[in-house]
Formats: sequence, structure tokens, C-alpha cells
Amino acid sequence: VIGVVIGKTDVRSFPDRKNIGTERHTFSFTIRDSPTFFINVQSWGREEYIRSLSESFRVGDCVTIENPLIQSKEAEREEKFNPVTPSGYKLLLSENHSVVKTSSCYDTDTRLLSLLHLPVKDPQDYYSLGDIVANGQSLHGRVLNVLAAVMAVSN
Repeated sequence: VIGVVIGKTDVRSFPDRKNIGTERHTFSFTIRDSPTFFINVQSWGREEYIRSLSESFRVGDCVTIENPLIQSKEAEREEKFNPVTPSGYKLLLSENHSVVKTSSCYDTDTRLLSLLHLPVKDPQDYYSLGDIVANGQSLHGRVLNVLAAVMAVSN
């Protein structure tokens, strides 16, 4: 699978239920290979492997994923922590079987670069800030998608 990384989480750790006293580490990222197709990728493993893998690429890099495990996703649980994707599947990376290679999008496919700036939600599924202010009471308690841009960052 070849795609551009459009999102990435930080490395997290959890107590390992099988090996009491140890931790399992994880992080996930989302790759996109066309305007309409993107998928979440998750990796679990030893701290050294997960940290090294996470530090090997960043958002905007093109990656080639070899030998991932393809697994059905549990939509309700997984989409709380990852972007909602059009696929019913996710990719799992294994330390022993999977390989992630990074390359310049210019070297791989310059069309992938344009995918970085496309929203992952339907363009008709957004509220403007003006709509939210004007209709705040009627929107109370609803989950809303907001498309916004950062104009400035300062201390």
C-alpha cells in the first residue's frame, strides 16, 4: 500500500494483560491514496519498535507499507480515536512481518501531495462558525463537524 500520511497519533502505552508488569505500546496513523480513499493503520509492540517506527515518518510523508494485516474495524470503538474512514477495514503493522518505507512524494507520485489538503469529511457535512453562533440552542448536545483554518499562532 502506498499513500501520503494525513494524520498521526502520539505513542501511547498500556499495561499488557498477558505479561503482568510490562507494557504494550501503540500509535496509529492515517494514509490516503486518492481523494476518496484513506485508511487507518495501527501498530502495537515493544517500546523500541513503536518509538522507532513513529519517529521514522511524519504527516506529509509518503509511505509504502508491506505485509500489513488487514482486519475488519470495530466502527464504534475505533472511530472514537481515529478518523472515520470509508473502508470497513484497518491495517495492522507487525514488528515481525510488516515494513514501512518512507520516500519523498516527489519521488513516489506528486499527485499524493495534493491529497494532504483535502478534508476527510463530506463537504456538505460541515457547520460554519456563524451557523453555530446563530443556531447554538438548536444544536445543543449534537456532535458537529467544523472546518476551520488557523490564521495565527502566538505566545
